[in-house]
Amino acid sequence: MTYSEWFEMQGNLHGEVMKKLVGKTQEEIIEYFRFDNMVKNEPDFCPLYKDNKKCHDYEKLNCYFCACPNFRFKDEGYKKVDGKTLYSTCSINSRDGSQFIGDDYIHQNCSGCIVPHRDKYIKNHFNTNWFEAMSEVKEVKEFRETK
Repeated sequence: MTYSEWFEMQGNLHGEVMKKLVGKTQEEIIEYFRFDNMVKNEPDFCPLYKDNKKCHDYEKLNCYFCACPNFRFKDEGYKKVDGKTLYSTCSINSRDGSQFIGDDYIHQNCSGCIVPHRDKYIKNHFNTNWFEAMSEVKEVKEFRETK
């Protein structure tokens, strides 16, 4: 699955959850997206939910931004770095991020970063339309414009 395909799928899943929350306040929506609640009420939102497993080791994990607004990707790759294709990166260069580096690829590794999973971050970037909230993720912007 490409980044673009995953992103479209995740955005659509987010939209389906949001349809259930019409009329709720921002605080109620953010509360609904807490990991413990999502595992119970939205088991198909994330494949890790079936094993009650978190993607990040954070007690107050919130899944509103399952993908991070600071994540950048390009399915065909951005550029070559030391002979390897860079496919994804972090726009804020989070000190808790790293990279997966293979023989011919480089992908951003966000597993150590919890920036978008904190309530304060979500409140500051909140938008009931996930695709609008994620509009700075460059490839998605290009992908959605050419559809």
